[in-house]
Formats: sequence, C-alpha cells, structure tokens
Amino acid sequence: METNHAAHQSDPANRARLRWRSRRGLLENDIILTRFLDAHETELTDDEVDAFTRLLDLSDNALMDLVLARKEPEGDTDLPHVHALLQRLRLA
Repeated sequence: METNHAAHQSDPANRARLRWRSRRGLLENDIILTRFLDAHETELTDDEVDAFTRLLDLSDNALMDLVLARKEPEGDTDLPHVHALLQRLRLA
C-alpha cells in the first residue's frame, strides 16, 4: 500500500471525518476510539488511517470483539496494518 503521510494529516476535512466516524453507538467503542485519536491522531500515517477506517466500517459489536481480543480480524480487515493498529488500540 502506498503511503503519503501528507494526504491525511494535511486535510482538516479528512481528519474531522475520521473523528466523526469514531463516534459510535456503543459507549465503550466511542470512548476507546476517541481516546486513541486524542492521543495519536496527529501522528497517524495513511496506512494507519486506512486500518482505522476499515475497523470503523464494522458493526459496533464486531469492533468491540476485535478491540477486546475476543476475535481476530478476518476478510477485508485481515491485513498486517489492521493487526498492527488493533494492537495499539488494545493497549490504549
């Protein structure tokens, strides 16, 4: 995957959209994702943003299962950069 660090970081609309999509129906997901972005948003690479976006495409319950390590990524989320970001989320 080609990385272009400036693409995400230099576009305030992309950053706002990512933060907005992080607001979830399950409060636990909302808290975990918001805290993670508060701490790491300015340093995310485009690969990490892609991984984060793939996780945001999941239902709240599927996302919670991954964050709590009840399940591991599969299908479109079973990618090295998604696994790496998920490890960071689990430590957050």
